[in-house]
Amino acid sequence: MIVIAGEALIDLVPQGAGALAALTPALGGGPYNTAVALGRLGSPAAFCSRVSRDAFGEALLDRLRETGVVVSSVQRGDEPTTLAVPAVAADGSAVYSFYVEGTADRLFTAPDALPAGTRAVSFGTCSLVLEPGASAYEELMRTAHARGVFTALDPNIRPGLIPDPDAYRARFLSWLPSVSLLKLSEEDARWLGGTPARWLAAGPAAVVVTRGGDGLTVFTREGGEYSVPGERVEVVDTIGAGDTVNAALLHGLAARGALNERGVAVLGADGWRELLGFAARAAAITCSRAGAEPPYAHELDG
Repeated sequence: MIVIAGEALIDLVPQGAGALAALTPALGGGPYNTAVALGRLGSPAAFCSRVSRDAFGEALLDRLRETGVVVSSVQRGDEPTTLAVPAVAADGSAVYSFYVEGTADRLFTAPDALPAGTRAVSFGTCSLVLEPGASAYEELMRTAHARGVFTALDPNIRPGLIPDPDAYRARFLSWLPSVSLLKLSEEDARWLGGTPARWLAAGPAAVVVTRGGDGLTVFTREGGEYSVPGERVEVVDTIGAGDTVNAALLHGLAARGALNERGVAVLGADGWRELLGFAARAAAITCSRAGAEPPYAHELDG
């Protein structure tokens, strides 16, 4: 079982240009998209979050159930669902505005236990910024890692949600001793101001950096550095692409029996290039269609 811990929200996607373009609601949130992608790839997955009892919350849970994601660890609340409004640029990239005050997901509390058979827990995005839930997710990360569970982190930086960048950067560094796999984009890396070498020294067994259409690179604690090119595709938008990479990496590591730090260490050049190539293909499919619509396993066969 791979547990995805973090927010579920509604993306209000503009259907045209201009500030007053019509908005279409779409199910989203970085961790949520990762959970859906894992379910579609066929990995046993569970979602750990706090979701509103409103109509949006019910729709979010319905999709998880439809994709086979276990929702028994989802907490419920009467507060509204978080809303995000992405502005999609000509190249398909998205910049987000958020409506988060008084919403259900930021009141998450750390669970007493994870689902039976949990092998890995993945964290990231808004859930590690918005208090008081951020401290609860941080507690879960530290506790899981201390118990020998593989932990993955995608900070997925949203600068508009971070009132004190320096404090966040310091907090990010404090998480790394409890992180097994760090995945982040080039943009995240520039904003954080660190380097893969520095982050590896702090704890993770591997750091994966995504470079959009230029591909992915992994840096390992043993000194390995392996890259693959991006998959060429007509980009509709990039919403959910990084979340799909997260899911593909976790799915691929699980398939190789490598959801542990020793497994990551012995994967080697060929294993990493194969895994990164799989993640690149999965992300390309997501980019080829509107919104966060990650691929199913059959779309990646061969």
